Amino acid sequence: MPIIQSVDRALRILDLFDEYDKELKLTEINERMGLHKSTVHSLLKTLQMHHYIEQNPENGKYSLGMKLFERGHYVIQSLDLRTVSKEHLVELSKETGRTVHLVIHDGKEGIYIDKVESSNATVLYSKIGRRVPIHSSGVGKALVAFKTPEELEKILDGYEYTKQTPNTLTDKDSFLKELNSIRERGYAIDNEENEPGVYCVAMPVKDYTGQVIAAISSSTAASQITNHDLEKSVENLKLTAAKISEKLGYGFQSTIS
Repeated sequence: MPIIQSVDRALRILDLFDEYDKELKLTEINERMGLHKSTVHSLLKTLQMHHYIEQNPENGKYSLGMKLFERGHYVIQSLDLRTVSKEHLVELSKETGRTVHLVIHDGKEGIYIDKVESSNATVLYSKIGRRVPIHSSGVGKALVAFKTPEELEKILDGYEYTKQTPNTLTDKDSFLKELNSIRERGYAIDNEENEPGVYCVAMPVKDYTGQVIAAISSSTAASQITNHDLEKSVENLKLTAAKISEKLGYGFQSTIS
């Protein structure tokens, strides 16, 4: 298939900008592209005319234009969380042999919006459309742990820490302490706190704004969990959450900020 050289060069110029190089001089672009100054200048002017590139009038440096944000936003809007996540949830369940969930936050609860059940399922509580408490579930904790203090205070105002099992956290102080631990390690755990005999590891999923918009988890029998199993679960979930977040545009904001 023939490559259109001018288009290829224009796209390569756009790829020069990242979170470290948000602005570049014409000479810097020339050097990195290995092209004649007049050629690069013409390409930049064309990109600038269509608002894919902007030039700072104060220092003459170039940066990515808002047209990229506009087009990228259309792509993000067309993405459906369940559709984007499905293949990765199925892959995770097959690889681990465990039940996998996708949950979103709503008010003071989480809502299961997808579930991939393993052949040896041990999780009876979860069901698509069913709500889950945020204080006793791994996914619930992962959903709210990264909220701002103001958002979290609003969520927890009047919250009832219902005791689901003997392991359930039943007061605000212990719950806040747990959320702090989750922020430090990056994932949440439900050790028979929501359903007796069930151990769950959960990881947040982020969108293009960097906000946590969902959580994924893998669940299995608590009796089967060892330190090695936990490490492997965290590793698998982290990779899956990263894949889903990337498809939702996470990381895109760094190229336009």
